[in-house]
Amino acid sequence: MVSHRQLELSKSIQQRTGKTFHLATRFLPERVRHPTYVLYAFFRLADEVVDDPDGGLTPEQQRRRLDEFRAAALGRRETDDSGVGDTAPQTDDSGVGNTAPPTDDSGVGDAAPQTDDAVLRGFSEVREEYGIPDREVETFVDAMATDVSKDTYADYDELKAYMRGSAAAVGTMMTEIMGLDGEAAERAYPSAIALGEAFQLTNFLRDVGEDVVERDRVYLPRTTLSKHGVSVEQILDRRFDDGVAAAMRDEMARAESLYHEGVAGIRHLPADCRFPVLLAAVLYADHHRLIRERGYDTLTATPSLSTRRKLSLAARTRLHWARSKDPERVFARVVDTDDVDHTRTGRGSETERSRSHLSS
Repeated sequence: MVSHRQLELSKSIQQRTGKTFHLATRFLPERVRHPTYVLYAFFRLADEVVDDPDGGLTPEQQRRRLDEFRAAALGRRETDDSGVGDTAPQTDDSGVGNTAPPTDDSGVGDAAPQTDDAVLRGFSEVREEYGIPDREVETFVDAMATDVSKDTYADYDELKAYMRGSAAAVGTMMTEIMGLDGEAAERAYPSAIALGEAFQLTNFLRDVGEDVVERDRVYLPRTTLSKHGVSVEQILDRRFDDGVAAAMRDEMARAESLYHEGVAGIRHLPADCRFPVLLAAVLYADHHRLIRERGYDTLTATPSLSTRRKLSLAARTRLHWARSKDPERVFARVVDTDDVDHTRTGRGSETERSRSHLSS
């Protein structure tokens, strides 16, 4: 059973480093909310190993640290009071860094090596209690290891393979702690995966410049860039032009198609989990409005949602949810999505191509 200390440490990591996701998490029933804190903290700790904000780890040390995290998370070795390292989660305003996913200046306090140990113990216990498949943990950690040595992606298929671990595995783990199994889980998995990928793509689109400056990474697929006459070098130099804007629009269309697919599947979740997941989708998707308002330029600055905006969106979503328990209808009422032909990316239908507007 997860201890009070493990839970409080995990919750504090989410509060300080993932304020948007934390807002949505607060609406989950306690039976799901508590293990979600622990999952988030584990994802965040692993993410910080590969981002290595202090630059103190060599690639080999990063891989070794991830292997230690993997073993501890899967209960394959005993952790001790010294933890498995001294990584302290950095701040992010959206979710699970670029694992799920804006920055925040509050920091994470004085997190010590013992924090790693407590979170890893907690995650291992959650994994056992809820029957999270080992393969999902392995897939997630493998994706984090990819970030150690890989900094660009040839095409969307390659990026999608990465997101199978960094985003889709997160979605499937969430369905496990919600208590879905059998046919119910099988119905929910595809939309959970789609929504996880949508969150991830939103993170990538929002953080293009930040990923260059802080991580020397470019997640926009090279095929999308080259289609519009943009090179990876141009992104690394942070030179924004119409070609970059066009590439951003293409990838945003892909993300918005995934939101439609993911939101459509929220109906397969337990009734007490539907609104919180829908709210998370609304909050993440609203970053697209900010990106469009900037003319698609996230190379020179990273847009973020204000607390006032988040609370307004939460209130609007709650109001429409009280009137209709149809996730797709509520999402369309609250979220401003671009005028996108979703069939261009192989998803969606004719009825999904209309523009939805923010309700007043």
